[in-house]
Order: sequence, then structure tokens, then C-alpha cells
Amino acid sequence: MAVKQATNIKAICNRDALVEAMSLVTGVVAGRTPTPSLQCVKISGQDGLLTLTATDGEVSLVLSIDQVDLEECGEVLVPADKFSQIARSCDDSTLTIVGDDDKLNVRSSDSRFKVFGFPISEAPQVRTFDDVEPDFSIDGSSFRGLMERTVFAAATDHSRYAINGVHIDLRDSTIRLVATNGHRLALSTGPCDSNCEKVDCIVPTKAMTLLKRLLNDGNGIVSVKINDGQIIFHIDNECGCTSTLTSNLVEGTFPPFEDVIPKDLDRKAVINKEALHRAVRRAHLMTNEESRGVRLIFDNETLQITSRAPETGEAEVEVAIESFTGDKLEIAFNPVYLMDALKVINANDVTIELKKSEKPGLIRSGNNFVYIIMPVSLQ
Repeated sequence: MAVKQATNIKAICNRDALVEAMSLVTGVVAGRTPTPSLQCVKISGQDGLLTLTATDGEVSLVLSIDQVDLEECGEVLVPADKFSQIARSCDDSTLTIVGDDDKLNVRSSDSRFKVFGFPISEAPQVRTFDDVEPDFSIDGSSFRGLMERTVFAAATDHSRYAINGVHIDLRDSTIRLVATNGHRLALSTGPCDSNCEKVDCIVPTKAMTLLKRLLNDGNGIVSVKINDGQIIFHIDNECGCTSTLTSNLVEGTFPPFEDVIPKDLDRKAVINKEALHRAVRRAHLMTNEESRGVRLIFDNETLQITSRAPETGEAEVEVAIESFTGDKLEIAFNPVYLMDALKVINANDVTIELKKSEKPGLIRSGNNFVYIIMPVSLQ
């Protein structure tokens, strides 16, 4: 079906589906830019679907929704934030949108809006997935789990460009996602269906965070293609809707992460994850900007966690150790780094492996998650 003039789009949209889709789209558009079209969403109606397209020049998103009654096909380009705010502000279960040259009329039962947009010819070009063979495919729920256990550990310091993202390392049918900020490293492993022997690239954190949101319901299959310095994630949902996220890759070489995983740890403690998480959270209450660490004292059947902040107070919390091998050890860690890892582990127990108080510690959950954390110095 050929797309008609941009002035002709007319659709009755499910308001909740539109709000959800626009919340994802607004995560893509540029914040500040001299190019107004990079702050816009292209709204297209065709083949019974409403398709929303946006880009900031580095990351782009094409998202379709089928909860729409498409009366006339067409396209229109309007500011994404304003359209999203209007959709959220209305209480009706449906909204009617009608294109009018470079403007979009939005109607609910008691409101009328006219949003001034731009010529559709100014819409930025974005890549589509088309019918290319993916480099690999993976279950959406599995991929989201891999991202949950790694994205949080990525660097946010822009001076360290090569680690401002998540490293995808694929060998045959095993995929590993790795993220680090230099003080901690998260590594998550899982299976995938691969059409190539090797993938080695760094995906910006923004793109991975958006992809994680796209996979919030865990449904669908993610097909991935890497080409010309870009990575394309294409999601086929069970309902027949699709979404395509494209991102420039991070330039540079990711650090040799396997070299920093300690191999000679001679102290091992198995602890209930929830009990440990609660204990660290309590000890964290008595830390501040000057005293950011909590001290962990491993001794046979008990883990003692202490913290102290000048002019604030002290805390001491005990946790039962289910099993412990090795000699007594005292070590201090950033409590936020500990809690970040514990929040993404699904198992009942975690294994903590240590060597010395000045050496990195390792938190392990099964065979699919490894977390290395550098100790901190306490006065």
C-alpha cells in the first residue's frame, strides 16, 4: 500500500499504548540540538499499524503499535516531547490524531490540540532491518536478563570512552555481556543462535538501556546485525508488532576483561542473598561522602558488617554464613557497588570469593554471572 500525503493521516489510537510507545521514543530524541528534526517523532500510518520513528543522530528507534484504528494513511513530523505530554495529559481510553499539512490535531472527548510540526521531508533517515540475515538471534527475556546484570556497571565518565558502554563478546553460540567502570566489572553469560563465529563490539549504555526497556515484557525474539560501525536490534513481538533500535558503536578497544578476573582466591563464603542485601543496606545508612565504605569481617559462621561516619554514627550488622572456607578476613567495599550486584541476582544464595583485604573480591551466582569489585580503604 502506498503512503499518501502527510496531510492525510487519521487514526484512533489506544491512549495507553500510545503513551507507552512515546515514553520510549522520547528516550531517543536529542536533548539540545541546532537541528529541530532531531527532537521530533515521525508518525506514520500504514498497513493497519502506527509507526513512530525518532533519532538523535547516534541512536534511532522505529516502533510500531497495532492498537490503532487507521482510517487514512500518511505521515507527519512533530516535536516528540510535546506530543508525548499531550497524550499523557488526556484521560480518555482513545485519542484521535489527524494530520493537517505540517501540523497534527489531537482530540479527546473534552480537549483539542494542534501541534505545529515540520515538513516530512526534514525527517532524518534511519536504518531499517529489512530482510538481512542477523549475526545472531536471542530470546528477548534471556537478553534482557543479560543486560540487567551488566548495564549498571558501565562507566559514566566520558573521558574513558571505551568503557562507556557494554561489551558484546560472542563466540559460536555463547554470548557474554561485560561492563566496567574501572572499580567493578560485571560479566553475564548466556546462549544464543549465532550465524557467525565471532562478535566483538561495544554498545553505548544509552542504547542498551533503551533496549532493556523495549524488552520489558520479555516477549519476542531479538535479531542483531552489526554493519558499518552500527548495531541494529530488531524485535519481533508475539502480537506481530516490531521495533528496531539502531545505534552507533563505541569506538576503541574494550579492556581485556578476562585478565582481571582473579583466579587464585582461597576464601569462599556462601550467603543468603536477601539477608546479605538487607544487611549491607542497613550498614550503608551510616556512611557519608567522606566514609563511603563498609567493612566486612568473614569468620567461620558469621559475617559482620560495620560502618562508621564521623559526626553521624556507627552500625554493626551480622549475617549468617551458610558455608565458609579459608581463614578470617577483613575487607571493605563500596556498599552501593555491593547492592547494585545483589539487586540483579535471582538466585537464593551468592558466593563471595576473596584473597586479601587489598585484593579484588568476586561475587558469583551460578555459572552465568561474575562480578569483580575493588576494595576501598577505610581509616
